[in-house]
Amino acid sequence: MSLSSQITGMILEMLGSSGTIEIQRNELAQTIGCVPSQINYVIASRFTPEQGYIVESRRGGGGYIRIRRAAMEPDQKVMHAVNAVGDKLDERTARAHLAELVSTGVIDKHAAMLMLSAVSDNALRPAAVGDRDAVRASVFKQLLLVEMGRNG
Repeated sequence: MSLSSQITGMILEMLGSSGTIEIQRNELAQTIGCVPSQINYVIASRFTPEQGYIVESRRGGGGYIRIRRAAMEPDQKVMHAVNAVGDKLDERTARAHLAELVSTGVIDKHAAMLMLSAVSDNALRPAAVGDRDAVRASVFKQLLLVEMGRNG
């Protein structure tokens, strides 16, 4: 298991059922045995709004990082994902959005697999390389809206 996965697992465990934690980056880094920048990397890449988290930080001697799960209704989560996509979307970010929607029960795994297949680099191969992320964003948003209508 990679160090990033270990840090992610520890943070998820700390989040538990409460859905909110406050951590001090240096203390967590010491506990895990890594440098504080590794904690920053994990939080920046794995606890993003696209993945359903709100991160706040306060710098300074008594500084902390607060991570909490965003509490939203299923339709709100879909609309949040649609709005977060913007005009361009890479495959990695699409995966993150779908993983969050599956983990919170907004969409099922089968629907997520179909959506990911439709917006994969392989499916978009006929599009010009420079246009793929824009095409992916457009298709992804439409698929999310259709899925929201199907479940709503």
